[in-house]
Amino acid sequence: MKRYVLDSYALIAYSREERGAEAVAGIIDDGLHEKAELYLSVINWGEIYYITLRNFDLKRADLFKEIIARYPITIVEANKELTLQAARYKAYHKISLADAFAAALAKIKKAQLVTGDKEFKSLENEIKINWI
Repeated sequence: MKRYVLDSYALIAYSREERGAEAVAGIIDDGLHEKAELYLSVINWGEIYYITLRNFDLKRADLFKEIIARYPITIVEANKELTLQAARYKAYHKISLADAFAAALAKIKKAQLVTGDKEFKSLENEIKINWI
């Protein structure tokens, strides 16, 4: 079964029907039909929440939480293993801490990272990236 880690970039593109939204929709559909396992770091979950809250309002941010809860996406808590791997990526690559957690989760889960964020270019030799 395929495994995917959804970056905040991918879910925001999906929710706003931006470039890459169709690809993300297909991956979510695979999750709904039990053809794929979908993961999201709790750090990226929080990132999407604060971006929505900052750009819109509390009502829309809470709606995001409700919608994500309906999808077959496993929210992965930040444990020591995940945090240490994220710290390694953050130390050696020019990426945000939230992006480091997404990359670390992809490595640990042996999953494809779904993103369109070019910050991940430097990690192409470390993890598999599904560019949207």
